[in-house]
Amino acid sequence: MQKIGFAEAVDRILAEDPRYHREVYSFVRDALDFTVKQQKKGREALPKHVSAAQLLDGVRLFALKEFGPMVLTVFHYWNVNSCEDLGYVVFNMIRKEILGKNDSDSLDQFRDGYNFHEAFVLPFQPIPAVPPENPTPSQSLPAETGI
Repeated sequence: MQKIGFAEAVDRILAEDPRYHREVYSFVRDALDFTVKQQKKGREALPKHVSAAQLLDGVRLFALKEFGPMVLTVFHYWNVNSCEDLGYVVFNMIRKEILGKNDSDSLDQFRDGYNFHEAFVLPFQPIPAVPPENPTPSQSLPAETGI
């Protein structure tokens, strides 16, 4: 059997499962490459397999880097609304032999991922100014003066 290219494999995935936009498959492939490169920076001996948790963390970091505060807008356009959706994308890619898997890999590992709002919105929220608990005399409010 002849090995098919990435674009053709994605075409076949979309014919069977049209839930997700074509671009998310390229993004996940690029996020996996990013994750592996990040791991290489951190240590000499690399595992031969990227776990679901490692991939989800790589997806988070790569998405923030690539899309900034627009991450959720892009993901919603791709119909990716949770880590579970990313798991379905990954397992679609595994089925078409774009990615490999271990016997212990499962979709359940993606269900236990992070909250998208916390991962992609909160990093861009302004930090609220908190007044000091015990203001110094120069920081305290001036006393009211009577007329």
